[in-house]
Amino acid sequence: MEKEFNTLGDFDYRDKTVLLRVDINCPLDKNTLRIVNDARIRRIVPTVRELVGKRAKVVMLAHQSRKGGWDFIPLEQHAALLSKHLGIPVEYVDDVIGDDAVRAIKGLDPGSILLLGNVRGIDSETAKGDMMMHSEGEIVRTLAPLADYYVCDAFGAAHRAQCSLVGFEPLVPSASGRLMAKEIYALNAIFGNPRRPSVFILGGAKFGDVSEMIDRVLGSGMADTVILVGLVGNAYLLARGVDIGEASMKVLQDELTPENLQAAKDILSRYGQKVLLPVDVAVERDGRRVSVNIGDLPTEEPALDIGDASAEKFRKVIVSSKTSFMSGPSGMIEKEGFEVGTRIMMTAMVDSGGQSVIGGGHTGGAAERFDLADRFSYVSTGGGALETFLLGKPLPVIEALKHSKKRFSQ
Repeated sequence: MEKEFNTLGDFDYRDKTVLLRVDINCPLDKNTLRIVNDARIRRIVPTVRELVGKRAKVVMLAHQSRKGGWDFIPLEQHAALLSKHLGIPVEYVDDVIGDDAVRAIKGLDPGSILLLGNVRGIDSETAKGDMMMHSEGEIVRTLAPLADYYVCDAFGAAHRAQCSLVGFEPLVPSASGRLMAKEIYALNAIFGNPRRPSVFILGGAKFGDVSEMIDRVLGSGMADTVILVGLVGNAYLLARGVDIGEASMKVLQDELTPENLQAAKDILSRYGQKVLLPVDVAVERDGRRVSVNIGDLPTEEPALDIGDASAEKFRKVIVSSKTSFMSGPSGMIEKEGFEVGTRIMMTAMVDSGGQSVIGGGHTGGAAERFDLADRFSYVSTGGGALETFLLGKPLPVIEALKHSKKRFSQ
């Protein structure tokens, strides 16, 4: 069957300038602003190495956080870590479309690598618009004339219709990188026909889109059971009528709209026992982790993890599964004692012997911290992109790559 978009092996890159968009948005230490997990940098190494081996002039575009975020920083650390993992120099210029960037691009030799500055420092990068609008943006207008090819290996950002992600494809012959292609093919293989029973564990802090996700995976038969943990679990407990307390409510307030709460109630009514909620939560009391039964809520302290009984209940479900997927941790994993639920469930996933997939930066980082990452069937770099994929919605970057293939094959 003919491929819908070009992949890395479809072009000859010798002596050509290649714009390579990657997602190396890394978690940072809030105090030092140093990168604490470089997994996303390591995952793009095969694509960069292949382009260098084919004697391309590699110009990399990437972002870190967004304007206004505490972790919105330049990309010098990223360049240094990529250089370390590649074993060859990576030049860094803290500029994207100015004279310094253009000069550095024009001065590249075949087989050399240049990382430009944080692309989200340019307001038009994140402007609302479609592929054709972005193809006229200042980033594309400046860089496209300097490029022979565009390669996108940023699956983690593939759900975003932003300038450096979808603007080049209409103007420059384009392909997916190795990581992007691997993500799409692996996820299609795993979720197209999952082995039974299939369980989805949904956690983390984002509550707004979870109800749609649950409806999709249970309604389509992709999952047989959904386990809800983290702030998502707390929100659904509230929807079930549990008084979770003011401290836990305060953390939820940004996304706890009447519409989202009603959507959660509808899901619980529609799917009943297929949606599993915590039976206890863990709070910090006198400096210790303490499990509190749902019937004993509310407490003055906020819920920071699922409780021990919930962890054991969910472990039994997960370890007997043939397909398991996790997106989002079950608690405040950066706080000692409250990573317990996440670790127990991840261990059950890899011990099950079935297909096990995790996605999202925080989830992947936790797996590395627990020394479990290598034991999963697949670790996706995507968070929002993975959720968009599982919802069956088009990924703007993939659609742009398809457009480029049609455009330049004519």
